[in-house]
Amino acid sequence: MSGYLSTSKKKITAPLFFEMKRNGEKISWLTAYDYTTASIIDAGGVDAILVGDSASNVMDGNMTTLPITVDEMIYHARSVARAVNHALVICDMPFGSYQVSEEDGLRNAIRIMKESGVDAVKIEGGAEIAPMIKRMVDAGIPVSGHLGLTPQSVHKFGGYGLRAKDEDEAEKLIADAKALDDAGCFCIVLEKVPAALAQKVTESVSCATIGIGAGNCCDGQVLVYADMLGMNPSFKPKFLRKYADMYNVMTSAIAQYVSDVKSTDFPNESESY
Repeated sequence: MSGYLSTSKKKITAPLFFEMKRNGEKISWLTAYDYTTASIIDAGGVDAILVGDSASNVMDGNMTTLPITVDEMIYHARSVARAVNHALVICDMPFGSYQVSEEDGLRNAIRIMKESGVDAVKIEGGAEIAPMIKRMVDAGIPVSGHLGLTPQSVHKFGGYGLRAKDEDEAEKLIADAKALDDAGCFCIVLEKVPAALAQKVTESVSCATIGIGAGNCCDGQVLVYADMLGMNPSFKPKFLRKYADMYNVMTSAIAQYVSDVKSTDFPNESESY
């Protein structure tokens, strides 16, 4: 484990994802939205850091990802990009930044890359946005796709449930994945789809697949850092493994600080000038 705790490793690039897939090396992603957290996550050795539109939930307290803007995503992405030496940094294109037209999507993708310093963008949707993705790739922008449960379509789906359970939706998901692969995506996030279907998709495309609630046969995995560190004790989806209990660690430390201040134990003589 300690061998991965380094930021001296070479910088991960989008083309390296194809090589990792071919070599059977699993790809690790986590989210981050600020400089300090990103620097810690990068030091832990992850392959990619996603500046997700989940910042709308984690950082802003919104119920969905829909409210966050391009300006806000650039702010978070710039902070993360400044911190990272090793991981590939990917920024989500938020709701409304690409749905109006291909030109609008390309313009916003270019703006995100120029103003944030990230290495790639991620975009939700299937074959219907493949032509726009090709234009982004042709413009020199590495693009990750996102299929299955696409949170920007939560109102269309009627919730955050498992996707592609029936045969028709499963067949469309496979076709969408192939369309994104053909358009030049270097990877595709598969969220909350049956594991067997995720395996079929993984075997059907040349680009890497990154699962979240999609089983162990994807080429990699992604989690929201606050979830896997146990910072939100009420969030307990089936796909989540909690690697720490930071909620209790932090609240206990804060409670001790409050007690020390009120008792005048802090600061003591050695902590004073």
